[in-house]
Amino acid sequence: MGRAGTLKPMNDADFHLRPYRASDYDWVLDCEVALQTHERTLSDTRLPGLPHTHDYLTLLFETLAEFHGLLLIAERDGVRVGLVAGHVLDQPWPMETADSTRCGYVSDIFIVPEQRGTGLAGILLDAMAQHFRDLGQDLRRLRINALAANQLACKAYVKAGFAPYEVMFERML
Repeated sequence: MGRAGTLKPMNDADFHLRPYRASDYDWVLDCEVALQTHERTLSDTRLPGLPHTHDYLTLLFETLAEFHGLLLIAERDGVRVGLVAGHVLDQPWPMETADSTRCGYVSDIFIVPEQRGTGLAGILLDAMAQHFRDLGQDLRRLRINALAANQLACKAYVKAGFAPYEVMFERML
């Protein structure tokens, strides 16, 4: 902790990033359930974390395997503190450029509450961007979605260099 009870910003030396291991499954499940539970407070379209998260993780791991994906775990002092997952998204559309419809896509990011506000989200997003650069597939864009009501996530993404691309609006019928 820094002065006045604020968290000390993290840097690369404060933690270790590593690929997901099967022994991480229960922890990742808990993170995804917590994320889903939080998003349920922001939108009535979100289903309960359990049992749906089991199905989601099955789909996530299949997607990562098929589309050059990666799931990274962040540890600090040997304790898991965050995760990020992403894959190549390829959705050709005749009205957009190819570099827009084929991009790196961050599907999941989670930071344990005690580490939020430390800069870990930006570091995880930078690591995912590096993964996509390392693929050598001429990917030029990195994208991530957030619920509009999730202001903390939106703020973190802007801080990490993202800018709004498309905004989806909805109204009830």
